[in-house]
Amino acid sequence: MNLSNEQLLAGETRQAYRFFQRLRGLMFTGQLNSGAGLHIKPCRSIHTFFMNYPIDVVYVNELNVVIAIDESMEPGKLGKVYADAASVVELPVGTVKKTMTKQGHSLDFVNN
Repeated sequence: MNLSNEQLLAGETRQAYRFFQRLRGLMFTGQLNSGAGLHIKPCRSIHTFFMNYPIDVVYVNELNVVIAIDESMEPGKLGKVYADAASVVELPVGTVKKTMTKQGHSLDFVNN
């Protein structure tokens, strides 16, 4: 949930908090359905190797404030490393634009 504008980024967010969950991420998956997401913690950078579709990526700090966003990150790319990032949310393409999520917004992981 984006607390800054009360927009729901994902109704179903899988957690990737263990090493092998983080390592696998969304690799080899068919698609990320609308309303779904993956919260990777801890995480300062991601890649989209072995993925078949682009994603929106939201980087947040320890206070769950958005510090960076990569929209429509294509498969086979390496993301920038953000030293202040504590976790990352991977979302279907268009989610960031649809929810008007911006750097500086505060997120809440209600069920995480």
